[in-house]
Amino acid sequence: MKKILAIMLSLGLVFGCAACGEKTDNESKTDTTSTASTSNAGDTETSADFKVALVTDVGSLDDESFNQATWEGVKTFCDANGVDYTYFQPQEDSTEERETKIAEAVAAGYNVIVMPGYLFGEALSTAQYDYPDVKFIAVDVSEADVTDGVLESNAHCIVFSEEQAGYLAGYAAVKDGFTKLGFLGGMAVPAVIRYGYGFVQGADAAAEELGTDIGIKYTYGGQFFGDATITAKMEGWYSEGTEAVFACGGGIYTSALEAAVNHNAHVIGVDVDQSSLGADYINGDNDKTKLGYNPFLTSAYKGLANSVSTTLGLVKDGQWDTVGGKFSTLGLTEGDYVGLPTKESAWNFRTFTVEEYEAKKAEIMNGTVTVSDEASEDVHPTVGSHTTVDYIG
Repeated sequence: MKKILAIMLSLGLVFGCAACGEKTDNESKTDTTSTASTSNAGDTETSADFKVALVTDVGSLDDESFNQATWEGVKTFCDANGVDYTYFQPQEDSTEERETKIAEAVAAGYNVIVMPGYLFGEALSTAQYDYPDVKFIAVDVSEADVTDGVLESNAHCIVFSEEQAGYLAGYAAVKDGFTKLGFLGGMAVPAVIRYGYGFVQGADAAAEELGTDIGIKYTYGGQFFGDATITAKMEGWYSEGTEAVFACGGGIYTSALEAAVNHNAHVIGVDVDQSSLGADYINGDNDKTKLGYNPFLTSAYKGLANSVSTTLGLVKDGQWDTVGGKFSTLGLTEGDYVGLPTKESAWNFRTFTVEEYEAKKAEIMNGTVTVSDEASEDVHPTVGSHTTVDYIG
């Protein structure tokens, strides 16, 4: 069994810290290698049967993105059902560290482990064998991420139809009158590629409907965070007339946002509703530049919280067998798992309406509109005569 040393170290750490990560009466305990925040567990037989731990991806729970949304799913379900829960945060970006945190969670008595992000593929490949009595819910981990594409009955992987969310964002932007768009991806991994190619397909469909010529600049930053080099590239795009950039890949949005603000332009968020990140720019609050508008035009989201809480519900109801050992792809056919946020504070289009959005979304749901889920960096979407895409290395 792999990671015996890690497990022994974890056991020593757990018991040496008086079960660090457990809580008493809403008390949170923290050690030097993992941060834990827990809720009261109910005294029902069901809640006593399992305890849930989230092992975070790179970053923290307040990342306004993947970790935070997945944690919300854990928190919402566990609070509502009296289930004990906590989280463990790796201190570095490595499979070994992720495996160590999984070991710590298991040693502390958590027998349902939630893991967000494709980087958990290798750790899951090992953990599902090392801990056969533990259930693993891996979000955004695809068959390609797991060794030999094999899942045991104690593991379930969830991926999303990002291309559908990207399509709706691109379609909405062009229908709203934007003709010069950009796509800034983090790394060219399947989920990011699907977002980007969906964005191109949606923008192209709207351009064909309107008979309007549009241009899209398309690039990957090679990382999931912004920096001066990427910001400079975005500055160049906006200064050349780009009106809105779909920033897709963790914290890489910071570079697009910084440049957009300097040019009174827009950003399209990803994974979760990121409109709150731009809210301070409306009135210049918190020393932000006063733009008089939210620079986040919209966000292409996927139902991270919803998918996690639904799966935890299957555990509670004794229906794990319906998903154990399986890879699930969640999109509009399966439910409201991808799309654009429609609350007033997040809907920053000028003319495109929620009713128009819901109509297009329904066409994807019922199969009238099919969005290609191609995820190869080398196979670009086919576009019509009104769309020009500049793929930039």
